[in-house]
Amino acid sequence: MRVGYARVSTSDQNPELQLDALRRAGCERVFTEKASGARDDRPELARILEDVLRAGDTLVVWKLDRLARSLKKLIATAEDLEREKIGLVSLTESIDTTTPGGMLTFHVFGAIAQFERALIRERTTAGLVEARRQGRKGGRPSAMRPSDVAAARAMMKEGTLPVRDIAKRMGVSVATLYRYAGKRGSGASIKEAATAHG
Repeated sequence: MRVGYARVSTSDQNPELQLDALRRAGCERVFTEKASGARDDRPELARILEDVLRAGDTLVVWKLDRLARSLKKLIATAEDLEREKIGLVSLTESIDTTTPGGMLTFHVFGAIAQFERALIRERTTAGLVEARRQGRKGGRPSAMRPSDVAAARAMMKEGTLPVRDIAKRMGVSVATLYRYAGKRGSGASIKEAATAHG
């Protein structure tokens, strides 16, 4: 059985162009979803994949971008379909994974996605190495400077202000205050707190 899936980004868009193409492609059942392209959750698509399609069926879409919002997600979906022995056809890109040529195309897509991820990792690592060479540290800036920690500890030891008020004065949460200054000043040293979180 051929099952069609159409998606439009907003309720204002008309899915008729996709629906006509899917029906002409011989889809016996066609499902329509109205969901933003920026959202990952597609309940109608999930229902099709889990409850409608069976081994030997083919999922048909008008364009591949109807199926996923990223190449990584697209490859993962195609691999899931292949594992369940379900074909995938994209009408606009003329891709059909039920044919050897269509599967080759998807393997090429997968290789490109892997290559892209490797490049990103390499650039990130190179950037961190260069930043360290120039004396810059990575990670988030410290929430409290050593002088703030010392002031907070003094106020906590004095005991005239509630911890919540001290945290407010320091511009941090109570949990952050305890993490840096320790309960009633009994925690790690200022230097240890600063290095652990900076």
